[in-house]
Amino acid sequence: MTLLRPATTGHNAPRYAARLNAFKIGLPDKPTAIDMLRRAASVDGLNAADLNFPDHFEHHDAAGMAAVMGDLGIALNGLAMRYYTHPGFRLGAFTHPDPAVRQQAIDVTRKGLDTLKAMGGSLMTLWMGQDGFDYAFQGNYRQMWDDTIAALQSVCDHDPSIDIAIEYKVNEPRAYALMPDIGTTLLAIKETDRPNLGVTLDFAHVLYADEMPAHTAHLIGRHSRLLGVHLNDGYGKRDDGLMIGSVHPVQTVELLVELARMGYDGALYFDTFPDHGGLDPCKEAATNIQMVERLKAVAATLVDDKALAEAISRQDATDSLRIVSDKLFGARP
Repeated sequence: MTLLRPATTGHNAPRYAARLNAFKIGLPDKPTAIDMLRRAASVDGLNAADLNFPDHFEHHDAAGMAAVMGDLGIALNGLAMRYYTHPGFRLGAFTHPDPAVRQQAIDVTRKGLDTLKAMGGSLMTLWMGQDGFDYAFQGNYRQMWDDTIAALQSVCDHDPSIDIAIEYKVNEPRAYALMPDIGTTLLAIKETDRPNLGVTLDFAHVLYADEMPAHTAHLIGRHSRLLGVHLNDGYGKRDDGLMIGSVHPVQTVELLVELARMGYDGALYFDTFPDHGGLDPCKEAATNIQMVERLKAVAATLVDDKALAEAISRQDATDSLRIVSDKLFGARP
Protein backbone atom coordinates (compact mmCIF):
# COMPACT_ATOMS: atom_id res chain seq x y z
CA MET A 1 0.00 0.00 0.00
CA THR A 2 1.35 3.45 -0.88
CA LEU A 3 1.31 5.78 2.10
CA LEU A 4 0.00 9.25 1.45
CA ARG A 5 2.01 12.14 2.78
CA PRO A 6 0.18 13.68 5.77
CA ALA A 7 0.03 17.38 6.42
CA THR A 8 2.68 18.70 8.78
CA THR A 9 3.05 21.58 11.16
CA GLY A 10 6.09 23.41 12.50
CA HIS A 11 8.41 21.22 14.56
CA ASN A 12 7.83 23.13 17.79
CA ALA A 13 4.29 24.34 17.08
CA PRO A 14 1.65 22.99 19.48
CA ARG A 15 -0.95 20.94 17.68
CA TYR A 16 -4.51 22.12 18.20
CA ALA A 17 -7.49 20.40 16.63
CA ALA A 18 -11.20 21.10 16.92
CA ARG A 19 -14.40 19.13 16.46
CA LEU A 20 -14.88 19.39 12.72
CA ASN A 21 -18.68 19.14 12.67
CA ALA A 22 -18.86 22.40 14.67
CA PHE A 23 -17.81 24.24 11.53
CA LYS A 24 -21.06 23.41 9.73
CA ILE A 25 -22.54 26.65 11.08
CA GLY A 26 -22.73 29.23 8.33
CA LEU A 27 -22.03 26.78 5.52
CA PRO A 28 -24.54 25.75 2.84
CA ASP A 29 -26.79 22.76 3.52
CA LYS A 30 -25.05 19.40 3.73
CA PRO A 31 -21.45 20.63 3.76
CA THR A 32 -18.72 18.07 3.10
CA ALA A 33 -15.79 17.33 5.38
CA ILE A 34 -13.54 19.33 3.07
CA ASP A 35 -15.87 22.33 3.36
CA MET A 36 -15.53 22.13 7.13
CA LEU A 37 -11.76 21.62 6.94
CA ARG A 38 -11.34 24.74 4.86
CA ARG A 39 -13.30 26.76 7.39
CA ALA A 40 -11.36 25.29 10.33
CA ALA A 41 -8.09 26.14 8.59
CA SER A 42 -9.06 29.82 8.63
CA VAL A 43 -8.55 29.86 12.42
CA ASP A 44 -5.03 30.97 13.28
CA GLY A 45 -3.30 28.24 15.29
CA LEU A 46 -5.78 25.48 14.46
CA ASN A 47 -3.37 23.18 12.66
CA ALA A 48 -4.61 19.60 13.14
CA ALA A 49 -7.81 17.64 12.63
CA ASP A 50 -9.49 14.38 13.51
CA LEU A 51 -11.79 12.94 10.87
CA ASN A 52 -14.81 10.76 11.61
CA PHE A 53 -15.07 7.43 9.85
CA PRO A 54 -17.05 6.61 7.82
CA ASP A 55 -19.04 9.90 8.01
CA HIS A 56 -16.41 12.31 6.70
CA PHE A 57 -15.45 10.04 3.83
CA GLU A 58 -18.90 9.95 2.26
CA HIS A 59 -17.80 12.19 -0.62
CA HIS A 60 -14.00 11.87 -0.47
CA ASP A 61 -11.44 9.09 -0.49
CA ALA A 62 -8.23 8.96 1.53
CA ALA A 63 -6.10 10.41 -1.26
CA GLY A 64 -8.36 13.38 -1.87
CA MET A 65 -8.71 14.12 1.83
CA ALA A 66 -4.96 13.93 2.45
CA ALA A 67 -4.24 16.22 -0.50
CA VAL A 68 -6.65 18.89 0.73
CA MET A 69 -5.30 18.71 4.29
CA GLY A 70 -1.76 19.08 2.96
CA ASP A 71 -2.74 22.14 0.93
CA LEU A 72 -4.43 23.67 3.98
CA GLY A 73 -1.50 22.95 6.28
CA ILE A 74 -3.72 20.84 8.55
CA ALA A 75 -2.02 17.82 10.13
CA LEU A 76 -3.96 14.57 10.46
CA ASN A 77 -4.19 13.81 14.18
CA GLY A 78 -6.16 10.63 13.57
CA LEU A 79 -9.55 9.13 12.77
CA ALA A 80 -12.47 8.52 15.10
CA MET A 81 -14.94 5.70 14.52
CA ARG A 82 -18.61 6.64 14.43
CA TYR A 83 -21.01 3.71 14.70
CA TYR A 84 -24.13 5.64 15.71
CA THR A 85 -24.87 6.79 12.15
CA HIS A 86 -25.53 3.17 11.15
CA PRO A 87 -29.09 2.19 12.20
CA GLY A 88 -28.03 -1.44 12.54
CA PHE A 89 -25.75 -0.57 15.46
CA ARG A 90 -28.40 1.09 17.64
CA LEU A 91 -28.59 -2.03 19.82
CA GLY A 92 -24.82 -2.10 19.98
CA ALA A 93 -21.81 -2.51 17.73
CA PHE A 94 -19.34 -4.68 19.63
CA THR A 95 -22.10 -5.66 22.11
CA HIS A 96 -24.85 -6.45 19.59
CA PRO A 97 -26.53 -9.81 20.28
CA ASP A 98 -26.26 -10.82 16.60
CA PRO A 99 -22.73 -12.05 15.81
CA ALA A 100 -23.15 -10.98 12.18
CA VAL A 101 -23.76 -7.38 13.25
CA ARG A 102 -20.77 -7.48 15.62
CA GLN A 103 -18.62 -8.71 12.76
CA GLN A 104 -19.93 -5.90 10.59
CA ALA A 105 -18.81 -3.41 13.26
CA ILE A 106 -15.36 -5.00 13.36
CA ASP A 107 -15.15 -4.95 9.56
CA VAL A 108 -16.04 -1.25 9.25
CA THR A 109 -13.47 -0.49 11.95
CA ARG A 110 -10.84 -2.36 9.94
CA LYS A 111 -11.77 -0.29 6.89
CA GLY A 112 -11.27 2.80 9.00
CA LEU A 113 -7.84 1.55 10.06
CA ASP A 114 -6.88 0.92 6.45
CA THR A 115 -8.01 4.44 5.51
CA LEU A 116 -6.03 5.89 8.39
CA LYS A 117 -2.92 3.99 7.32
CA ALA A 118 -3.35 5.16 3.72
CA MET A 119 -3.34 8.75 4.94
CA GLY A 120 -0.18 8.22 6.97
CA GLY A 121 -1.97 8.39 10.33
CA SER A 122 -1.44 6.21 13.37
CA LEU A 123 -4.23 6.97 15.90
CA MET A 124 -7.77 5.60 15.86
CA THR A 125 -10.21 6.69 18.57
CA LEU A 126 -13.12 4.46 19.56
CA TRP A 127 -16.12 6.08 21.22
CA MET A 128 -18.49 3.18 21.86
CA GLY A 129 -21.52 5.09 23.09
CA GLN A 130 -23.97 2.62 21.54
CA ASP A 131 -22.34 -0.32 23.37
CA GLY A 132 -24.31 -0.72 26.58
CA PHE A 133 -27.84 -1.26 27.82
CA ASP A 134 -30.92 0.65 28.95
CA TYR A 135 -32.84 -1.74 31.20
CA ALA A 136 -32.26 -4.31 33.90
CA PHE A 137 -32.44 -7.82 32.45
CA GLN A 138 -31.84 -6.46 28.96
CA GLY A 139 -28.34 -7.75 28.36
CA ASN A 140 -26.10 -10.64 29.26
CA TYR A 141 -23.32 -8.68 30.97
CA ARG A 142 -20.78 -11.48 30.76
CA GLN A 143 -21.44 -12.00 27.05
CA MET A 144 -21.39 -8.29 26.24
CA TRP A 145 -18.07 -7.88 28.04
CA ASP A 146 -16.51 -10.94 26.43
CA ASP A 147 -17.70 -9.88 22.97
CA THR A 148 -16.25 -6.39 23.42
CA ILE A 149 -12.86 -7.68 24.60
CA ALA A 150 -12.75 -10.05 21.62
CA ALA A 151 -13.67 -7.21 19.24
CA LEU A 152 -10.99 -4.94 20.69
CA GLN A 153 -8.40 -7.69 20.28
CA SER A 154 -9.45 -8.20 16.67
CA VAL A 155 -9.26 -4.47 15.94
CA CYS A 156 -5.87 -4.08 17.63
CA ASP A 157 -4.47 -7.09 15.80
CA HIS A 158 -5.56 -5.80 12.37
CA ASP A 159 -2.58 -3.43 12.28
CA PRO A 160 -0.39 -3.37 15.41
CA SER A 161 1.40 -0.25 14.12
CA ILE A 162 -1.77 1.80 14.69
CA ASP A 163 -2.68 2.96 18.19
CA ILE A 164 -6.27 2.36 19.32
CA ALA A 165 -7.64 4.77 21.95
CA ILE A 166 -10.81 4.15 23.96
CA GLU A 167 -12.73 7.34 24.70
CA TYR A 168 -15.01 6.39 27.57
CA LYS A 169 -18.20 8.16 28.58
CA VAL A 170 -20.80 7.52 31.29
CA ASN A 171 -23.76 7.20 28.93
CA GLU A 172 -25.44 8.57 25.79
CA PRO A 173 -26.93 7.36 23.61
CA ARG A 174 -27.37 4.25 25.80
CA ALA A 175 -28.55 4.79 29.38
CA TYR A 176 -25.57 2.77 30.66
CA ALA A 177 -22.31 2.48 28.78
CA LEU A 178 -20.33 -0.73 29.06
CA MET A 179 -17.20 1.34 29.82
CA PRO A 180 -18.44 4.39 31.77
CA ASP A 181 -15.33 5.37 33.76
CA ILE A 182 -11.57 5.10 33.92
CA GLY A 183 -11.51 2.08 36.23
CA THR A 184 -13.72 -0.04 33.96
CA THR A 185 -11.82 1.15 30.89
CA LEU A 186 -8.44 0.23 32.36
CA LEU A 187 -9.82 -3.18 33.34
CA ALA A 188 -10.91 -3.75 29.74
CA ILE A 189 -7.50 -2.67 28.45
CA LYS A 190 -5.81 -5.08 30.84
CA GLU A 191 -7.99 -7.97 29.67
CA THR A 192 -7.56 -7.05 26.00
CA ASP A 193 -3.79 -7.27 26.55
CA ARG A 194 -2.62 -5.47 23.43
CA PRO A 195 0.29 -2.97 23.44
CA ASN A 196 -1.34 -0.65 20.91
CA LEU A 197 -4.46 -0.08 23.05
CA GLY A 198 -4.79 2.99 25.29
CA VAL A 199 -7.08 5.83 26.36
CA THR A 200 -8.28 9.19 25.10
CA LEU A 201 -9.09 11.46 28.05
CA ASP A 202 -12.09 13.73 27.46
CA PHE A 203 -12.24 16.46 30.13
CA ALA A 204 -16.05 16.77 30.17
CA HIS A 205 -16.52 12.99 30.15
CA VAL A 206 -14.20 12.75 33.15
CA LEU A 207 -16.21 15.38 35.03
CA TYR A 208 -19.41 13.58 34.06
CA ALA A 209 -17.99 10.38 35.56
CA ASP A 210 -17.35 12.28 38.84
CA GLU A 211 -13.59 12.01 38.39
CA MET A 212 -10.74 14.51 38.77
CA PRO A 213 -9.02 15.01 35.38
CA ALA A 214 -5.42 15.09 36.64
CA HIS A 215 -6.02 12.00 38.78
CA THR A 216 -7.49 10.20 35.78
CA ALA A 217 -4.49 11.16 33.63
CA HIS A 218 -2.16 9.78 36.30
CA LEU A 219 -4.05 6.47 36.39
CA ILE A 220 -3.89 6.20 32.60
CA GLY A 221 -0.16 6.82 32.63
CA ARG A 222 0.31 4.33 35.45
CA HIS A 223 -1.69 1.46 33.97
CA SER A 224 -1.94 2.14 30.22
CA ARG A 225 -1.04 4.79 27.63
CA LEU A 226 -2.50 8.28 27.21
CA LEU A 227 -3.04 8.49 23.45
CA GLY A 228 -5.29 11.53 23.15
CA VAL A 229 -6.63 14.51 25.11
CA HIS A 230 -9.97 16.20 24.44
CA LEU A 231 -10.28 19.56 26.17
CA ASN A 232 -13.60 21.22 26.91
CA ASP A 233 -15.58 22.04 30.04
CA GLY A 234 -18.98 21.53 31.62
CA TYR A 235 -21.01 21.39 34.80
CA GLY A 236 -20.59 17.64 35.29
CA LYS A 237 -24.25 16.78 34.75
CA ARG A 238 -23.88 15.91 31.06
CA ASP A 239 -21.44 16.28 28.17
CA ASP A 240 -21.81 20.07 27.87
CA GLY A 241 -18.87 20.69 25.52
CA LEU A 242 -18.27 24.22 26.80
CA MET A 243 -15.19 26.33 26.07
CA ILE A 244 -11.96 25.42 27.84
CA GLY A 245 -11.57 26.84 31.34
CA SER A 246 -15.03 28.41 31.37
CA VAL A 247 -16.16 26.44 34.44
CA HIS A 248 -13.13 24.54 35.80
CA PRO A 249 -9.99 26.62 35.17
CA VAL A 250 -8.13 25.29 38.23
CA GLN A 251 -8.83 21.66 37.33
CA THR A 252 -7.77 22.40 33.75
CA VAL A 253 -4.46 23.83 34.95
CA GLU A 254 -3.91 20.82 37.19
CA LEU A 255 -4.49 18.52 34.21
CA LEU A 256 -2.03 20.53 32.10
CA VAL A 257 0.55 20.25 34.89
CA GLU A 258 0.05 16.48 34.99
CA LEU A 259 0.30 16.23 31.19
CA ALA A 260 3.59 18.14 31.31
CA ARG A 261 4.95 15.82 33.98
CA MET A 262 3.86 12.80 31.95
CA GLY A 263 5.60 14.16 28.87
CA TYR A 264 2.41 14.15 26.78
CA ASP A 265 3.22 15.79 23.43
CA GLY A 266 0.19 14.84 21.38
CA ALA A 267 -2.46 17.14 19.97
CA LEU A 268 -4.99 18.94 22.15
CA TYR A 269 -8.41 18.45 20.60
CA PHE A 270 -11.19 20.92 21.37
CA ASP A 271 -14.29 18.73 21.72
CA THR A 272 -16.63 21.67 22.18
CA PHE A 273 -20.10 22.43 20.85
CA PRO A 274 -20.41 26.00 19.59
CA ASP A 275 -23.06 24.80 17.17
CA HIS A 276 -25.41 23.86 20.02
CA GLY A 277 -25.69 27.47 21.14
CA GLY A 278 -25.22 29.12 17.76
CA LEU A 279 -21.77 30.55 18.50
CA ASP A 280 -19.38 31.45 15.71
CA PRO A 281 -17.23 28.27 15.55
CA CYS A 282 -14.16 30.10 14.26
CA LYS A 283 -14.31 32.68 17.05
CA GLU A 284 -14.98 29.92 19.59
CA ALA A 285 -11.97 27.88 18.41
CA ALA A 286 -9.75 30.97 18.54
CA THR A 287 -10.94 31.64 22.10
CA ASN A 288 -10.14 28.06 23.06
CA ILE A 289 -6.61 28.42 21.69
CA GLN A 290 -6.09 31.69 23.55
CA MET A 291 -7.34 30.18 26.82
CA VAL A 292 -5.25 27.02 26.52
CA GLU A 293 -2.14 29.03 25.72
CA ARG A 294 -2.66 31.14 28.83
CA LEU A 295 -3.43 28.15 31.05
CA LYS A 296 -0.43 26.24 29.68
CA ALA A 297 1.77 29.20 30.57
CA VAL A 298 0.44 29.07 34.13
CA ALA A 299 0.93 25.31 34.27
CA ALA A 300 4.54 25.66 33.12
CA THR A 301 5.29 27.81 36.19
CA LEU A 302 3.74 25.22 38.52
CA VAL A 303 5.36 22.01 37.27
CA ASP A 304 8.52 22.52 39.37
CA ASP A 305 7.19 25.02 41.90
CA LYS A 306 8.82 23.99 45.22
CA ALA A 307 6.33 25.80 47.42
CA LEU A 308 3.44 24.10 45.66
CA ALA A 309 5.14 20.71 45.96
CA GLU A 310 5.64 21.27 49.68
CA ALA A 311 2.03 22.30 50.17
CA ILE A 312 0.82 19.23 48.29
CA SER A 313 3.12 17.00 50.36
CA ARG A 314 1.23 18.26 53.45
CA GLN A 315 -2.11 18.07 51.62
CA ASP A 316 -2.48 21.73 52.54
CA ALA A 317 -5.19 22.89 50.13
CA THR A 318 -5.19 26.44 51.54
CA ASP A 319 -1.56 27.07 50.62
CA SER A 320 -1.93 25.25 47.30
CA LEU A 321 -4.91 27.36 46.28
CA ARG A 322 -3.12 30.59 47.23
CA ILE A 323 -0.11 29.64 45.08
CA VAL A 324 -2.24 28.58 42.12
CA SER A 325 -4.54 31.61 42.35
CA ASP A 326 -1.52 33.96 42.35
CA LYS A 327 -0.34 32.34 39.11
CA LEU A 328 -3.79 32.38 37.56
CA PHE A 329 -5.05 35.80 38.60
CA GLY A 330 -1.92 37.71 39.58
CA ALA A 331 -0.11 38.04 42.88
CA ARG A 332 -2.01 39.53 45.79
CA PRO A 333 -1.24 43.17 46.59
